This record gives sequence, C-alpha cells and structure tokens, in this order.
Amino acid sequence: MAGFFYEPRQTVQFFKFKLNISKMKFKYKTNLFKSLFVFIVLVVQIAQAQPMKLKPTANVSPERVLFVGNSYFYYNNSLHNHVSNLVKSADPVLASKVQFKSATIGGAALSHHNMDHLTTPGRIGVAQPFQWVVLQGGSGEALSPRRRETFRQTAIANAEIIRSRGGQVALYMTPAYVKPHKQVSPQNMSATEAMYVSVGNEIAALVIPVGLAFEEAYRRFPEMQLHNKDGTHPSLLGTYLAACTTWAALYGQSPVGNTYRADGAIDQPVALQLQQVAQDVVAEFYARQ
Repeated sequence: MAGFFYEPRQTVQFFKFKLNISKMKFKYKTNLFKSLFVFIVLVVQIAQAQPMKLKPTANVSPERVLFVGNSYFYYNNSLHNHVSNLVKSADPVLASKVQFKSATIGGAALSHHNMDHLTTPGRIGVAQPFQWVVLQGGSGEALSPRRRETFRQTAIANAEIIRSRGGQVALYMTPAYVKPHKQVSPQNMSATEAMYVSVGNEIAALVIPVGLAFEEAYRRFPEMQLHNKDGTHPSLLGTYLAACTTWAALYGQSPVGNTYRADGAIDQPVALQLQQVAQDVVAEFYARQ
C-alpha cells in the first residue's frame, strides 16, 4: 500500500514543482516587461526635459559631408545623393564643390563601423577632412537598454575621432517601424527620440529629427506611403522626406520651394507637402525650451 500511495504523492509534488517554475518564469517575464516599460518612460522623460543643446546655423554651406549608416541610407539611390541634389538645386555655386560620401553596411548598428578609417583624410576618396559626419544607428538600438548603452558609448568614441579631424557630428534619428513589421509598438518612436536627444545633448551633436518628420507626415497624410511593404525601410517618398529634413538641419535653410523632386519621380504637390513637413518639424524640434 505504501508504494501505491507514494507514486501519486510524488506526482503531485512534481506538478507543484512545475507549477512553481511556471510561476517563476511568468513573474520573471512580468518583471522584465515592467522594467522595460519603466526604462521607456524614463528615457521619454529625459528627452522631454532637455532642449537641444546644439541647433542649426542658418545658411551654412558645408561642402564635405559623410553619411555613416545602413540600408536606411542606401535605399532609393542613397540618401546622400538626394541631399546633395537638394543642395545643388538651392545653390548652383556650391554645387561644383560638394563632396558627399556614404558608408553603409546592411543591418548595421553604429558600432559596426570603423570611424577612424572612414574619417582619415584621403582614405575614402576625399582629400580634406569631412565638415559634417552624419551617424545613423540601427533601427532597434533604442529599444533595448543594452543596445542603447552600446550606441551611447560608440557615439561618444566616434565624436572624439570626428572632432579630432575638424569635423562636426550629427545624429540621424531613425523612423519607427510601421505595420506589418513584427516589432511595431506605440512606444518605439518615443524611445528612439529619447535616445537620440539624450546622446546628442551629451556629446553636443546636432540631432536630425527624421523619425519625427515621418510621424508628422503620417499624421497629416495617413494614406501616404513613406515605408516599403516591410514596414521598416523607406520608400522613395520616405527617403525624399528624410533628405529634406537632413538638408534643413545641416544647412539651416528651408526646403520649401526647392525644385529638386527626385529627378521628377515625385509630383510637385507631393514634394511640396513633404518639404513643408520637414521644415515644420525641424523648426519646432530646435525651438524646444
């Protein structure tokens, strides 16, 4: 009889053990999500509490600009080409002097790039030092405390290298994912903005609010397609909006009325809408108190 009663009791204990393990796992996951939520709230508060330390200088004319990032840059004939064409359209005299370069690695985080190599004069075909270096992090770097800290440390190290060669630093705030991307979340843009604002202020870098321009364009024009079907990479309209936002920030000029429309691929009314969004977002972003 003892054996008869022993096995069920052992089984009950086993299931109690499994239940406790399941509760522990659930509690761990719950605490993890709570911690992540608190982290996001914290970084959002940090972003909202800090005005931009570095703001655009009106009517500057940099000739040599380096863009360092990933596929968000090289889609649609590359962001640097569109920014360059906006510059050339606005200032024909400057057009003959512009030297823009783009160094991209598909799926790269900021830490994947060799900044010392890229910014050494003459190493990638530009003899004089770059006047601006635009740094873009991976699209998910703001969504993880560990990756956020890696981005921060990399940006600090990169800024030191860039400035040692006479250049200025800009951080390219990435857009948030949209459906059908599996990581879509209402908090993503807030977390991304917070990371770029806090790191930008820490290293005195110019933050280019591209992600906020996407958000505002979708608010004004819900049917506009700024992303590709994957919900992460920019469409041509998205790249054009990013280029207008970047030009407004780096050159301190309004893109509204610029005649460049991606070689005529974008209709004039749509181009004007995107130009206006870029100008409005840039003006509001740097006016923060």
